[in-house]
Amino acid sequence: MFKVQGGTNIETLNFKPTSLLLKSMSSAFRLQSIDEFYQSRVDLTEAKRGYQFSVLRIEDRLKAGGVYPNYIRRDFYKILFFRGPGVFHYGDQSIRIEGDTLLFFNPRVPYTYDPVSQAIGGYFCIFQDEFFQQNLRLKLDEIPLFMPGTRPVFSLNKEQATEVAGIFERMIGEMNSDYTYKYDLIRSYVSQLIYYAMKLEPLVYTAHQTNAATRITAIFMELLDRQFPVDLSPDHKLLRSPKDFADHLSIHVNYLNRAVKKETGKTTTEHIFERLIGEAKAMLKHTDLNIAEISYTLGFEDQAHFNNFFKKRVKISPTAFRSV
Repeated sequence: MFKVQGGTNIETLNFKPTSLLLKSMSSAFRLQSIDEFYQSRVDLTEAKRGYQFSVLRIEDRLKAGGVYPNYIRRDFYKILFFRGPGVFHYGDQSIRIEGDTLLFFNPRVPYTYDPVSQAIGGYFCIFQDEFFQQNLRLKLDEIPLFMPGTRPVFSLNKEQATEVAGIFERMIGEMNSDYTYKYDLIRSYVSQLIYYAMKLEPLVYTAHQTNAATRITAIFMELLDRQFPVDLSPDHKLLRSPKDFADHLSIHVNYLNRAVKKETGKTTTEHIFERLIGEAKAMLKHTDLNIAEISYTLGFEDQAHFNNFFKKRVKISPTAFRSV
């Protein structure tokens, strides 16, 4: 257990959830697999389905009457070229777009978008890490576009939109072909989209010289990020204090705190709290869980502690935030 300002406690709960509670929470935090995606898409013909890759025109999806996705994480990456207005919910952010937009989504962050009219179009492709295993130079989890905390949304002018649309059309053409090396060619097209976006607007990312502090911080951030969505098994313990993470990494908590502060400019506790607040916001906006269930999921002693923690950092209560 550890203290936060204002007397709020965050600690492991010593009671187990009921089966009904587990059922309601598991539906909110389920991870959709690529196989489940294929099963749900009547608009994907066999010719457009790849083992680890698929590409589709949004217009085809609309004609098939596809349903809008739930606010959940997927175990695959997605690149979306969207034409028209829309609102995308990405993590705890809501992003309104207009015109032609290129967006990137990754397995670490849940997302969805509001229902849209028929006056939209574009393309999207999905793929998994394994799709790029043969391309040893391209490690998806090390690319700034797919790192936590980035905003990978790019507005395109007419010339850029034409170029991006051409890349998607070439991918669709290859998916429908019998070319022996079509997936190798498609990999090059996906890589082209990734590097093209980073060229349009370089994301804020600094490659640090590798040292012990850098490695420890990277492992801490990865461990923190991978705790979500929360494992709902009754015996799971959520790591929430610097000491929890230090013990898990078999290092002294003071060493962890110094390394994280040096590399990021923020304390270990600040990172943990920011992640908890981000998850709380996302659950309040995009799930049907009540506040007591959200409080339990995030490991608070009771709802009152969660309310105090949330209000101190967001300046409004969880109930008020949900109604905004």
